[in-house]
Amino acid sequence: MLIPRQPVPPLNVPTLAHGDFDLTTETAQHFTLIAAYRGLHCPLCAKSLLELGRLLPEFSRRGVGVIALSSDTRERAQAMADKIGTADLRFGYDLPLSTARSWGLYISTSRGTTSIGIEEPSLFAEPGVFLIRPDSTLYYGSVQTMPFARPHFDELLQAIDFAIEKDYPARGEYTGPLPV
Repeated sequence: MLIPRQPVPPLNVPTLAHGDFDLTTETAQHFTLIAAYRGLHCPLCAKSLLELGRLLPEFSRRGVGVIALSSDTRERAQAMADKIGTADLRFGYDLPLSTARSWGLYISTSRGTTSIGIEEPSLFAEPGVFLIRPDSTLYYGSVQTMPFARPHFDELLQAIDFAIEKDYPARGEYTGPLPV
């Protein structure tokens, strides 16, 4: 389980058009936003990534680097990027499922062809959204077991504004004993 204010696991993936992504070499001023999506087969992922792509300049203006990533192959990631049509959005691919699991993402098995006629991979990671501080510690994390009910990126922008303005600390960091 990832713990706020603690270092996150290594994250290295190739991207379609922005070189290799290595979290340890990211240079975002305030946060790196990692948006893990299910893959090309997911119409809700496409909708979510469209919102992210539309808001990309707002994240950048706030000193937030952004990457969308999945365990899809390069070809499937390219098809999703083409569908989204946002050239500036970094698309990572070939996320190892072992890495996805180390980040707390849930892993699902294929149910065959989806409602949009695209075959699901045999195994894939469910969605998650993370804000990582420049020191590679977790600030915010949200993971889903299903493709729906994800955080809205416009609301996340408001939260980032608050966090930066108030120097608000990451919450959920307590790991000590609990009362019975």
